[in-house]
Amino acid sequence: MQNQILRVLKKNNGKSLKFNSIIKRMDVDRRRTGEVRQKLNELVLQKKVIKSGKWYYIDKKNIAAERNTSDEILTVTGRFEKNKYFGYVVPDSRLIKNDIYISKKNYLGANIGDKVVCEVIKFDPDDPKKEPEGKIIEVLGQAGNVNTEIFAIARKYNLQRNFPDDVNNEAKNLAKSWENNIEIDDISLEADSRKDIRDKICFTIDPEDAKDYDDAVSIEKTESGGYLLGVHIADVSFFVKENSPLDVEALKRGTSVYLLNSVIPMLPEALSNEICSLKPDTDRYTFSVDIELTKNYAIKGYKIYKSLIKSKRRFSYEEVQKIIDSKKGDFKKELTLMDKIAKIFYKKRMKEGSIDFESREVKFDYDEQGRITGIKVKERLDSMRMIEEFMLLANKCVTEFVTEQAKKLDEELPFIYRIHEEPDVEKLNSLSEFVSQFGYRLHIDDKDSIKDLLESIKGKPEEYLINDLLIRSMAKAIYDEKNIGHYGLGFDDYTHYTSPIRRYPDLIVHRILKEYLEFAKTKNVNFKKVNYYKKRLPEICKQSSAQEQNAVYAEREITKLKQIEYLSNHLGDEFLGIISGMTHYGMFIEIIDMAIEGLVRFKDIEDDYYEFFDKKHLAVGARRGKTYRIGQKVVVKILKTDTETKKIDFLLV
Repeated sequence: MQNQILRVLKKNNGKSLKFNSIIKRMDVDRRRTGEVRQKLNELVLQKKVIKSGKWYYIDKKNIAAERNTSDEILTVTGRFEKNKYFGYVVPDSRLIKNDIYISKKNYLGANIGDKVVCEVIKFDPDDPKKEPEGKIIEVLGQAGNVNTEIFAIARKYNLQRNFPDDVNNEAKNLAKSWENNIEIDDISLEADSRKDIRDKICFTIDPEDAKDYDDAVSIEKTESGGYLLGVHIADVSFFVKENSPLDVEALKRGTSVYLLNSVIPMLPEALSNEICSLKPDTDRYTFSVDIELTKNYAIKGYKIYKSLIKSKRRFSYEEVQKIIDSKKGDFKKELTLMDKIAKIFYKKRMKEGSIDFESREVKFDYDEQGRITGIKVKERLDSMRMIEEFMLLANKCVTEFVTEQAKKLDEELPFIYRIHEEPDVEKLNSLSEFVSQFGYRLHIDDKDSIKDLLESIKGKPEEYLINDLLIRSMAKAIYDEKNIGHYGLGFDDYTHYTSPIRRYPDLIVHRILKEYLEFAKTKNVNFKKVNYYKKRLPEICKQSSAQEQNAVYAEREITKLKQIEYLSNHLGDEFLGIISGMTHYGMFIEIIDMAIEGLVRFKDIEDDYYEFFDKKHLAVGARRGKTYRIGQKVVVKILKTDTETKKIDFLLV
């Protein structure tokens, strides 16, 4: 999509365009305008596009450089078709809109209807009507088959489950060395400036199916009558050394990708599920943040240090929720207190400017054969919110510590920040107009108005619809070496520190943090390291942000594919839905209990001819005047599903 935007601006020869003009020239589905705006803002942040007021353009001196990218090879996935003269691939990619010509010598044994990976060997982005040429480099299987389509999504987003041999060997050697040769005694701990806190009562709380436990928590009373809240994070940086094969591969992947009931990890399982994972009753190296609280639960101070822990229990969120509700079970005293503290922190955070978005995730139920037996929206438990609050607090403390060290030196120290820009005014204007049809008011220049809107829609039929639109109106949070704060959380200083097993930026934050802890102790600055990180961080931030979004898109596509697989066994069944969007050819309906979206085409509604009124967000029958509005509840029947195009057609009942 970024390439499409750049081509539109490039063809304008340096002249500026408004957002709506860019949309028209790209010829994309109007429902993807939020995605286009997000990618455009990313290009502005990357300084590939210049924004002046409401106008966007590419600097003329950069146009020549952009033209050179047309010579780069692209690989795309698609469906193979052929006639007696030649073959062609119908691409999944929206970047290439035309079929890709394949000569007979480049079929690679593909049959009609196969899903293939195609290497594009000739393509002119300046002339999208000109037929591209390619060759097939991999045959994945029959198009439309669910497993084949999953392989295709993995290829599309360049997700590799297997690790290179040198990476696997390094991981195995590290695991073997740790398990067989590690000697944890007072001398080794002192040499590493590491504190032994194995006696502390700490435990992990994660999803039921998790295997990579990268955070543990603890709570205890202090002599002054207050409390000490501990957040203990796996010290992955102890094992993954800079520029090692493990490190290079982790940066390339950027993040672990969670594909329903499986994961494509950032680090090999010998690390992610074993020696780095904070398994119960096992010695593990960690990074700890101890947050001291008064007896009234106000934050008094914090301390950050390298540690050695032994987790006393592995909890699931559901287990903890049961203990909190019943006041019975393991560590009920600690968990009840933690729940109370988390709720106090949450209220304080909301008062100080945080926005609490309720994004919905779906959960699949499976039988013993791995077939989907049901889909439901995940419940956001208090136990989940509790861990969220503690992780937010630890991330904030770490960033504030780095900021304090920078003040002592009176210079900007290199660091990775998690930033979130203020929302785009145009998008908020559109949202304000949209919510007005439900009787709500949104003042776009007032953050409290957004919070009031979220509060007022709770429990209403349109709650999740407006919530989702509000999230789409926001800029995407990204990683950056320059700190501009986090709008959504309302924090001036924020980073990601708590998930180094599955996020590369967290691993880098750990490495940098060790340098700053050393500086705080000795007052000596390692300027060689400072200059090294100043040079490397822009590239790391850009790669990490891109891979994070890559993972989000892949996860969404896999989820949609499995939803379609489930509904394909329920053709003709009826479900309660809500009208979530409209276009000139039909209405998008979301099944409420399963968060699955499909389309009702106006031509399939037999009682009248319906006309869509864009500005009013409604459709009206020409003869009878029956009206359908966004947010209205309807009952739909499953008409048709297509695993290849990932589309679902409904009929109104």
